[in-house]
Amino acid sequence: QVQLVESGGGLVQPGGSLRLSCAASGRIFGIYTMAWYRQVPGKQRELVASITGVGSTNYEDSVKGRFTISRDNGKNKVYLQMNNLQPEDTAVYYCNFPGRPADWGQGTQVTVSS
Repeated sequence: QVQLVESGGGLVQPGGSLRLSCAASGRIFGIYTMAWYRQVPGKQRELVASITGVGSTNYEDSVKGRFTISRDNGKNKVYLQMNNLQPEDTAVYYCNFPGRPADWGQGTQVTVSS
């Protein structure tokens, strides 16, 4: 059974940075595209960034130039470096396999506030 565990969220002031981590188990990790999503209460979960097994990346327009997704296939982990965070980035962040979704993890809360 695939398990996804996100961590690294927290409270940060506008302009600050956070690095999120996602540990995946139960699936051959390196061959699958991974993605980070975020969800605000009352809104649909949205895809923020994705990375293929060989490292090609794609970003939602509002995070381009501020967020960087990366992965370590040897550790079955994917990361999201978030810089210059803004209040509108406040959300619960999740990771998953966009092409073959697993059960969602608990997510990690990111709150950007002064």
